[in-house]
Amino acid sequence: MESSRIPLRVWLQGMHLMCSSKKGFSANQLRRILGIILKSAWFLGHRIRAAMTDLGVEPMGGAGEFVEADQTFIGRKSTSRAYKPPGEKQAVLALVQHGGGVRSFHIPNVTAANIRPIIAKHAHTDSSFQTHESNAYGSYSFADRGVVNHSQKQYVLGTDYTNTIEGHFLKRGIYGIYQHVSEAHLHRYLAEFDFHYTNRIATGFNDTERMEKALMGIAGKMLTYRQAGGGRAAGASA
Repeated sequence: MESSRIPLRVWLQGMHLMCSSKKGFSANQLRRILGIILKSAWFLGHRIRAAMTDLGVEPMGGAGEFVEADQTFIGRKSTSRAYKPPGEKQAVLALVQHGGGVRSFHIPNVTAANIRPIIAKHAHTDSSFQTHESNAYGSYSFADRGVVNHSQKQYVLGTDYTNTIEGHFLKRGIYGIYQHVSEAHLHRYLAEFDFHYTNRIATGFNDTERMEKALMGIAGKMLTYRQAGGGRAAGASA
């Protein structure tokens, strides 16, 4: 909010709208409801998403906990799931803890070299770790390792499945609300959807508590108009 010309009441109204709408809230919606210009609404939205970003580095899961991993693709159809030509689909890896939070990461493409460091940092080795059969997930030293073979139409094998993370993926919000998200800003939208899922009603958060957490997330963060991309994206639907 530093040096912002937007009144504090408008900031708080915008935060409430974005924190209470789990499928996203576009810049055009903010413009209409808050009565500000589109450029200001676009920048306001990105600064609120920055506040939602969780900078925690504690691994997910632990003894007796289940962590799922899966990937999805955002954008135009690509001819290859491993190779991503410029301007086509953006690869996203996500980890979810059963009954807990989710963390999503924009990766260059779905390969073991890109996935392994993220899993090593963000998934506790005492967890039961669950994925589908892709070679990109390789072998890991977890307390338990579950694999379901989607190519054989296998989606549940005892306690092993990836249905939780597949149910989280944010395509409804991206395509239904934002319609288009550029690669440069994708990480902020991922932070927004992760924030909503991690701080959902099932984990003990209502709209007011979710907004309070977003407000606390402002501390120590700064996103300038130039850093956010300036006028290049201000006219976009996002």
